[in-house]
Amino acid sequence: MNPAMTHAANNPVYRRRLLRHRIGIALSVFAMSLGLAVLTWILITLLIKGFGGLTATILTNDTPAPASEGGGLRNAIFGSLMMVTLSTAISTPIGIFAGMYLAEFGERNKFANVTRFVTDIMLSAPSIVIGLFVYALYVAQVKHFSGWAGTIALSLIAVPVVVRTTDNMLRLVPNSLLEAAFALGAPRWKVATMVRLRAVKAGVVTGVLLALARISGETAPLLFTALNNQFFSSDMNAPLANLPVVIYGFAMSPYDNWRNLAWAGALIVTFSVLLLNILSRTVFSQKTPN
Repeated sequence: MNPAMTHAANNPVYRRRLLRHRIGIALSVFAMSLGLAVLTWILITLLIKGFGGLTATILTNDTPAPASEGGGLRNAIFGSLMMVTLSTAISTPIGIFAGMYLAEFGERNKFANVTRFVTDIMLSAPSIVIGLFVYALYVAQVKHFSGWAGTIALSLIAVPVVVRTTDNMLRLVPNSLLEAAFALGAPRWKVATMVRLRAVKAGVVTGVLLALARISGETAPLLFTALNNQFFSSDMNAPLANLPVVIYGFAMSPYDNWRNLAWAGALIVTFSVLLLNILSRTVFSQKTPN
Protein backbone atom coordinates (compact mmCIF):
# COMPACT_ATOMS: atom_id res chain seq x y z
CA MET A 1 0.00 0.00 0.00
CA ASN A 2 1.15 3.53 -0.71
CA PRO A 3 2.79 5.04 2.41
CA ALA A 4 0.65 8.16 2.04
CA MET A 5 -2.52 6.07 1.95
CA THR A 6 -1.33 4.05 4.94
CA HIS A 7 -0.70 7.21 6.88
CA ALA A 8 -4.13 8.56 5.95
CA ALA A 9 -5.81 5.30 6.97
CA ASN A 10 -4.17 5.50 10.38
CA ASN A 11 -5.19 9.11 10.85
CA PRO A 12 -8.14 9.29 13.29
CA VAL A 13 -9.46 12.49 11.66
CA TYR A 14 -9.49 10.78 8.26
CA ARG A 15 -11.26 7.72 9.70
CA ARG A 16 -13.96 9.87 11.31
CA ARG A 17 -14.55 11.75 8.06
CA LEU A 18 -14.63 8.50 6.09
CA LEU A 19 -17.19 7.07 8.53
CA ARG A 20 -19.36 10.19 8.25
CA HIS A 21 -19.07 10.04 4.48
CA ARG A 22 -20.21 6.42 4.37
CA ILE A 23 -23.08 7.10 6.79
CA GLY A 24 -24.19 10.07 4.66
CA ILE A 25 -24.07 7.99 1.46
CA ALA A 26 -25.99 5.16 3.12
CA LEU A 27 -28.69 7.54 4.37
CA SER A 28 -28.95 9.17 0.94
CA VAL A 29 -29.34 5.80 -0.77
CA PHE A 30 -31.94 4.75 1.82
CA ALA A 31 -33.93 7.96 1.31
CA MET A 32 -33.78 7.58 -2.48
CA SER A 33 -34.84 3.94 -2.28
CA LEU A 34 -37.71 4.78 0.05
CA GLY A 35 -38.94 7.52 -2.26
CA LEU A 36 -38.69 5.29 -5.34
CA ALA A 37 -40.50 2.47 -3.54
CA VAL A 38 -43.41 4.74 -2.57
CA LEU A 39 -43.55 6.23 -6.09
CA THR A 40 -43.51 2.76 -7.66
CA TRP A 41 -46.29 1.64 -5.31
CA ILE A 42 -48.42 4.64 -6.28
CA LEU A 43 -47.83 4.12 -10.01
CA ILE A 44 -48.57 0.40 -9.87
CA THR A 45 -51.80 1.05 -7.96
CA LEU A 46 -52.76 3.75 -10.45
CA LEU A 47 -52.04 1.52 -13.43
CA ILE A 48 -54.01 -1.42 -12.06
CA LYS A 49 -57.08 0.53 -10.98
CA GLY A 50 -56.84 3.11 -13.76
CA PHE A 51 -56.80 0.58 -16.57
CA GLY A 52 -59.60 -1.26 -14.80
CA GLY A 53 -61.75 1.87 -15.03
CA LEU A 54 -61.10 2.52 -18.73
CA THR A 55 -64.12 1.68 -20.87
CA ALA A 56 -65.08 2.03 -24.51
CA THR A 57 -67.43 4.92 -23.66
CA ILE A 58 -65.09 6.96 -21.47
CA LEU A 59 -64.36 9.42 -24.30
CA THR A 60 -67.87 9.48 -25.77
CA ASN A 61 -70.21 9.67 -22.75
CA ASP A 62 -70.59 12.35 -20.11
CA THR A 63 -70.25 11.83 -16.35
CA PRO A 64 -73.10 9.64 -15.08
CA ALA A 65 -75.76 10.48 -12.53
CA PRO A 66 -75.51 9.06 -8.99
CA ALA A 67 -76.17 5.32 -8.65
CA SER A 68 -76.19 4.84 -12.43
CA GLU A 69 -74.03 2.55 -14.54
CA GLY A 70 -71.85 3.37 -17.50
CA GLY A 71 -70.96 6.92 -18.38
CA GLY A 72 -67.66 8.50 -19.25
CA LEU A 73 -65.52 11.61 -18.88
CA ARG A 74 -66.14 13.39 -22.18
CA ASN A 75 -67.43 16.62 -20.66
CA ALA A 76 -64.66 16.71 -18.04
CA ILE A 77 -61.91 16.09 -20.58
CA PHE A 78 -63.33 18.71 -22.94
CA GLY A 79 -63.67 21.30 -20.16
CA SER A 80 -60.10 20.70 -18.95
CA LEU A 81 -58.75 21.00 -22.50
CA MET A 82 -60.59 24.29 -22.98
CA MET A 83 -59.34 25.89 -19.76
CA VAL A 84 -55.78 24.56 -20.02
CA THR A 85 -55.49 25.63 -23.68
CA LEU A 86 -56.80 29.14 -22.99
CA SER A 87 -54.61 29.46 -19.89
CA THR A 88 -51.54 28.47 -21.91
CA ALA A 89 -52.46 30.93 -24.66
CA ILE A 90 -52.77 33.71 -22.06
CA SER A 91 -49.78 32.89 -19.88
CA THR A 92 -47.24 32.12 -22.63
CA PRO A 93 -46.91 35.60 -24.21
CA ILE A 94 -47.17 37.35 -20.83
CA GLY A 95 -44.54 35.09 -19.28
CA ILE A 96 -42.13 35.29 -22.23
CA PHE A 97 -42.33 39.08 -22.54
CA ALA A 98 -41.95 39.50 -18.78
CA GLY A 99 -38.96 37.16 -18.78
CA MET A 100 -37.39 39.09 -21.65
CA TYR A 101 -37.84 42.34 -19.76
CA LEU A 102 -36.19 40.92 -16.65
CA ALA A 103 -33.27 39.56 -18.67
CA GLU A 104 -32.77 42.72 -20.72
CA PHE A 105 -33.41 45.48 -18.19
CA GLY A 106 -33.41 43.71 -14.84
CA GLU A 107 -29.75 43.96 -13.87
CA ARG A 108 -29.93 47.20 -11.89
CA ASN A 109 -33.64 47.87 -11.90
CA LYS A 110 -35.64 48.02 -8.67
CA PHE A 111 -38.90 47.28 -10.45
CA ALA A 112 -37.35 44.14 -11.98
CA ASN A 113 -36.11 43.03 -8.55
CA VAL A 114 -39.61 43.47 -7.13
CA THR A 115 -41.02 41.53 -10.10
CA ARG A 116 -38.64 38.64 -9.46
CA PHE A 117 -39.55 38.64 -5.78
CA VAL A 118 -43.28 38.55 -6.51
CA THR A 119 -42.74 35.84 -9.14
CA ASP A 120 -40.87 33.69 -6.62
CA ILE A 121 -43.69 34.14 -4.11
CA MET A 122 -46.29 33.11 -6.71
CA LEU A 123 -44.21 30.05 -7.60
CA SER A 124 -44.24 28.86 -4.00
CA ALA A 125 -47.77 30.00 -3.10
CA PRO A 126 -50.35 27.23 -2.57
CA SER A 127 -52.69 26.99 -5.54
CA ILE A 128 -55.72 27.17 -3.24
CA VAL A 129 -54.68 30.70 -2.29
CA ILE A 130 -54.75 31.70 -5.95
CA GLY A 131 -58.17 30.09 -6.27
CA LEU A 132 -59.47 32.08 -3.31
CA PHE A 133 -57.98 35.25 -4.78
CA VAL A 134 -59.79 34.75 -8.10
CA TYR A 135 -62.97 33.82 -6.24
CA ALA A 136 -62.92 37.08 -4.28
CA LEU A 137 -61.86 39.17 -7.24
CA TYR A 138 -64.05 37.69 -9.97
CA VAL A 139 -66.49 34.96 -8.92
CA ALA A 140 -67.90 36.89 -5.96
CA GLN A 141 -68.45 39.94 -8.18
CA VAL A 142 -70.27 38.17 -11.02
CA LYS A 143 -71.98 35.85 -8.49
CA HIS A 144 -71.48 32.58 -10.41
CA PHE A 145 -68.74 30.09 -11.18
CA SER A 146 -67.41 29.97 -14.72
CA GLY A 147 -64.80 28.56 -17.01
CA TRP A 148 -63.30 32.03 -17.39
CA ALA A 149 -62.64 32.18 -13.66
CA GLY A 150 -60.90 28.81 -13.84
CA THR A 151 -58.84 30.01 -16.81
CA ILE A 152 -57.73 33.10 -14.90
CA ALA A 153 -56.70 31.02 -11.89
CA LEU A 154 -54.70 28.57 -14.00
CA SER A 155 -53.08 31.44 -15.89
CA LEU A 156 -51.90 33.00 -12.63
CA ILE A 157 -50.27 29.67 -11.75
CA ALA A 158 -48.61 29.25 -15.16
CA VAL A 159 -47.28 32.79 -15.65
CA PRO A 160 -44.54 32.72 -12.96
CA VAL A 161 -43.26 29.36 -14.25
CA VAL A 162 -42.85 30.78 -17.77
CA VAL A 163 -41.37 34.04 -16.46
CA ARG A 164 -38.65 32.40 -14.37
CA THR A 165 -37.79 29.83 -17.04
CA THR A 166 -37.51 32.48 -19.75
CA ASP A 167 -35.46 34.79 -17.54
CA ASN A 168 -33.06 32.02 -16.54
CA MET A 169 -32.65 30.72 -20.09
CA LEU A 170 -31.99 34.18 -21.57
CA ARG A 171 -29.28 34.77 -18.99
CA LEU A 172 -27.42 31.76 -20.38
CA VAL A 173 -26.81 33.45 -23.72
CA PRO A 174 -23.12 34.50 -23.88
CA ASN A 175 -22.38 38.22 -24.01
CA SER A 176 -20.08 37.70 -27.00
CA LEU A 177 -23.08 36.73 -29.13
CA LEU A 178 -24.98 39.83 -28.08
CA GLU A 179 -21.98 42.10 -28.60
CA ALA A 180 -21.51 40.70 -32.10
CA ALA A 181 -25.14 41.53 -32.93
CA PHE A 182 -24.77 45.06 -31.54
CA ALA A 183 -21.54 45.52 -33.50
CA LEU A 184 -23.43 44.79 -36.71
CA GLY A 185 -25.77 47.68 -35.92
CA ALA A 186 -28.82 45.69 -34.81
CA PRO A 187 -31.19 47.59 -32.49
CA ARG A 188 -31.75 46.28 -28.99
CA TRP A 189 -35.27 45.03 -29.63
CA LYS A 190 -34.05 42.98 -32.58
CA VAL A 191 -31.12 41.57 -30.60
CA ALA A 192 -33.52 40.58 -27.82
CA THR A 193 -36.02 38.85 -30.11
CA MET A 194 -34.06 37.64 -33.12
CA VAL A 195 -30.78 36.73 -31.43
CA ARG A 196 -31.15 36.21 -27.70
CA LEU A 197 -34.60 34.63 -27.66
CA ARG A 198 -33.91 32.50 -30.73
CA ALA A 199 -30.74 31.13 -29.14
CA VAL A 200 -32.72 29.64 -26.24
CA LYS A 201 -36.09 29.01 -27.88
CA ALA A 202 -35.98 25.31 -26.96
CA GLY A 203 -35.49 26.19 -23.29
CA VAL A 204 -38.37 28.66 -23.41
CA VAL A 205 -40.63 26.06 -24.99
CA THR A 206 -39.59 23.67 -22.22
CA GLY A 207 -40.72 26.25 -19.64
CA VAL A 208 -44.10 26.55 -21.37
CA LEU A 209 -44.52 22.78 -21.35
CA LEU A 210 -43.59 22.61 -17.65
CA ALA A 211 -46.18 25.29 -16.90
CA LEU A 212 -48.74 23.34 -18.93
CA ALA A 213 -47.93 20.20 -16.96
CA ARG A 214 -48.23 22.16 -13.71
CA ILE A 215 -51.76 23.42 -14.38
CA SER A 216 -53.11 20.24 -15.96
CA GLY A 217 -53.76 18.54 -12.64
CA GLU A 218 -54.63 21.49 -10.41
CA THR A 219 -57.80 20.90 -8.40
CA ALA A 220 -57.91 23.42 -5.55
CA PRO A 221 -58.20 26.63 -7.62
CA LEU A 222 -60.91 25.10 -9.83
CA LEU A 223 -63.07 24.27 -6.81
CA PHE A 224 -63.43 28.02 -6.20
CA THR A 225 -63.65 29.14 -9.82
CA ALA A 226 -64.96 26.70 -12.47
CA LEU A 227 -66.47 24.22 -10.00
CA ASN A 228 -68.10 21.46 -12.11
CA ASN A 229 -70.88 20.64 -14.55
CA GLN A 230 -72.45 17.22 -14.93
CA PHE A 231 -73.41 17.92 -18.54
CA PHE A 232 -71.41 18.66 -21.68
CA SER A 233 -70.96 22.41 -22.11
CA SER A 234 -68.70 24.77 -24.00
CA ASP A 235 -70.06 27.90 -22.30
CA MET A 236 -67.08 29.52 -20.61
CA ASN A 237 -69.38 31.89 -18.72
CA ALA A 238 -70.96 29.04 -16.74
CA PRO A 239 -69.70 26.27 -14.44
CA LEU A 240 -67.52 23.97 -16.52
CA ALA A 241 -66.70 20.30 -16.04
CA ASN A 242 -63.02 19.46 -15.61
CA LEU A 243 -61.04 16.33 -14.83
CA PRO A 244 -59.39 17.36 -11.54
CA VAL A 245 -62.65 18.31 -9.82
CA VAL A 246 -64.46 15.27 -11.23
CA ILE A 247 -61.69 13.01 -9.91
CA TYR A 248 -61.86 14.73 -6.53
CA GLY A 249 -65.63 14.31 -6.27
CA PHE A 250 -65.89 10.81 -7.72
CA ALA A 251 -63.01 9.42 -5.64
CA MET A 252 -64.88 10.17 -2.39
CA SER A 253 -68.27 8.93 -3.59
CA PRO A 254 -69.94 5.72 -2.33
CA TYR A 255 -70.59 4.49 -5.90
CA ASP A 256 -68.24 1.94 -7.43
CA ASN A 257 -68.87 3.27 -10.94
CA TRP A 258 -67.83 6.78 -9.95
CA ARG A 259 -64.71 5.55 -8.19
CA ASN A 260 -63.71 3.55 -11.27
CA LEU A 261 -64.13 6.65 -13.41
CA ALA A 262 -62.04 8.63 -10.91
CA TRP A 263 -59.18 6.12 -11.25
CA ALA A 264 -59.46 6.27 -15.03
CA GLY A 265 -59.40 10.06 -14.97
CA ALA A 266 -56.38 10.05 -12.67
CA LEU A 267 -54.60 7.74 -15.12
CA ILE A 268 -55.39 10.09 -18.02
CA VAL A 269 -54.10 13.14 -16.14
CA THR A 270 -50.97 11.32 -14.97
CA PHE A 271 -50.02 10.09 -18.42
CA SER A 272 -50.75 13.50 -19.94
CA VAL A 273 -48.43 15.19 -17.45
CA LEU A 274 -45.83 12.44 -17.95
CA LEU A 275 -45.95 12.94 -21.71
CA LEU A 276 -45.49 16.70 -21.34
CA ASN A 277 -42.50 16.19 -19.04
CA ILE A 278 -40.93 13.71 -21.45
CA LEU A 279 -41.40 16.17 -24.32
CA SER A 280 -39.88 19.00 -22.29
CA ARG A 281 -36.82 16.92 -21.37
CA THR A 282 -36.19 15.20 -24.71
CA VAL A 283 -37.71 16.74 -27.82
CA PHE A 284 -37.27 20.36 -26.74
CA SER A 285 -34.15 19.96 -24.61
CA GLN A 286 -30.91 21.67 -25.54
CA LYS A 287 -27.45 22.22 -24.16
CA THR A 288 -26.38 25.39 -22.44
CA PRO A 289 -25.11 27.92 -25.01
CA ASN A 290 -21.37 28.29 -25.12
